Parts: sequence; C-alpha cells; structure tokens
Amino acid sequence: MPNFKRVFIDNSYVFLTVLINNRKRPLLNDYITNLRTAFKHAHCQIKFEIYAISILPEHFHVVLRPLDINDYPKIISLIKRTFTKSLPPELRQKLVKEISQSKIKKHESGVWHRRFYEKTITSQNQLNHITDYIHYNPVKHGLVKRAIDWRYSSFRKFVKGGFYDELWCDFTEDTDYG
Repeated sequence: MPNFKRVFIDNSYVFLTVLINNRKRPLLNDYITNLRTAFKHAHCQIKFEIYAISILPEHFHVVLRPLDINDYPKIISLIKRTFTKSLPPELRQKLVKEISQSKIKKHESGVWHRRFYEKTITSQNQLNHITDYIHYNPVKHGLVKRAIDWRYSSFRKFVKGGFYDELWCDFTEDTDYG
C-alpha cells in the first residue's frame, strides 16, 4: 500500500481535487445546492478561505487556505460526509450497489473516491498557474466554450476583481490558420 505524505506549511494555500466514485454520474452539478450547503457546513465547523473553485459534474478543484493548515483533510472529510448525507436515500442506496464489497466493508458510501489529491502551493506563480488551470477546466472537459460560461466556478469573481478579462480563454471564434 502506498505511503502518502501530506505537506503542511502554515499560512499556505492548498490545491485540492476531489472526485466522485462513479465518474459517469453528473452528481455534483445535479446536487449543486447540497454541495454548497456542505461547503458552508464545513466552514462553520472549521475556518478556511476559498481562493478559487470549479465544480464539474464528477469532481471539483478548489484552492483553499485553512486557518490551521492541519485542518484541510478534515475540511474535505466534512464536505464529503455532509454532501453524502444530504442525498436522497434511494440515490445513496443505488450508489452503494455500484461499489465493490471491500469498499462496502470499509463503510464507504459509494459517492466519493476514497482519496483526494492535494498540492501545497509554495509561490505566487504556482498559485496563478493553478488558478488558471481551475478556471480552464470546464473548457478543457468540453462543458463550455468559454470559462465565463461555466456557472459553478469562481471565474466571474476573478473577472470582477480584475484578475481576468471576461474573454480569457475564449476560443469561440478561433480561426484555423492551417
């Protein structure tokens, strides 16, 4: 079994990617209100700042900075648990049937992938690059043609703050020069 080591650097941002178990289900966007409530619930329990976020149908990317850096695994756990409990019981039962017996024995819900992926951000350049990645992700996955068109991200907040132009990564009128 791999030995994962998390890096905890005080006062730093952390880039996190969290996936649902069955990536063919658009669960997160179908239940976006539940997911937002889960984030709010986690924030009431543990203080953290969300710097950038993009919620896709089957995963989300977020850059956050917890008040206590050691809390980010707890934050993700709270979000996952609260979201799972908020789903309709018949859906939760259906999701449990989609997972293996070993996951059932470990009391997994069938909603989330067991692990999440994290990277501690150590520079402003890295923060900028990851923020670009997060906001471009819905375009990359073919969900929209322009970052501004994706409703479930912080992109508009960054446009309003002057970080991006509204047409950043707008390839709708891309010309073929070949």
